[in-house]
Amino acid sequence: METLQEPAVASAAAPALAEPLVSVRKLTMAFGPQVIQRDLDFDILPGEVLAIAGGSGCGKSTLLRHLIGLQAPAAGQVLYGDRDLYAADAAEQRKLMQTFGVTFQAGALWSSMTVGENVMLPMQLFTDMGPEQCEHEARFKLALVGLGGSFDAEPATLSGGMKKRAAIARALALNPPLVFLDEPSAGLDPLASAHLDELILHLRNNLNTTVVMVSHELESIFTVADRLLFLDAESKTMTALGPPHELRHSGPEGVQTFLRRGATTAQEITA
Repeated sequence: METLQEPAVASAAAPALAEPLVSVRKLTMAFGPQVIQRDLDFDILPGEVLAIAGGSGCGKSTLLRHLIGLQAPAAGQVLYGDRDLYAADAAEQRKLMQTFGVTFQAGALWSSMTVGENVMLPMQLFTDMGPEQCEHEARFKLALVGLGGSFDAEPATLSGGMKKRAAIARALALNPPLVFLDEPSAGLDPLASAHLDELILHLRNNLNTTVVMVSHELESIFTVADRLLFLDAESKTMTALGPPHELRHSGPEGVQTFLRRGATTAQEITA
């Protein structure tokens, strides 16, 4: 198990000597005087799937908002390379935020636009691509996530799983090396959730996309995550960082208890 005092250990998907895409240093998150989490210190490595988990109210989605520039920290840094996201001026921050894609729990597709128009929007806002090239790229991204026939569809006609995939296609619109997914499997049936897990693994394995995934779905975490960052609501800090299967067997007691809920058989627990 990777302890919090040791240097980050890369997974098979991330070279051991790779420079982090993002470094979080001594991050404290708070709403006024109420501290949510303190002294968070971790890296996001190229080509990995990093899951963020913990009990209800521990600050998982709050951490995501800090990572993507939506909520400034009470203390500490979020570094993209050597650039501090929250110390940057507006122009540089805008540029940094174009290096990653984001999906939110409900997909957040614009209901007044078709699926294709949703995916084209980042290209129209942030690139010089013409209409034909935008449409070509959007159709490619939709095919990539298994929605090749949905370019002209209205978001309201999509199933829950299809909306999640469409949101991922939009997050990939600018070909970012990093995507953030907020509860990607929430509300999905087991089959749709499994298909989404397959898509996440495809992004990592075939496109070398780094994925940071906030999730409470333990089956998905064990299926796709190279490392797990565990946030503890009681101590208000991170208590474990490492491969989820290792943390289930040799992590801190509270982390083991949390993760063993994801074991479906006694054989899995003792394996």
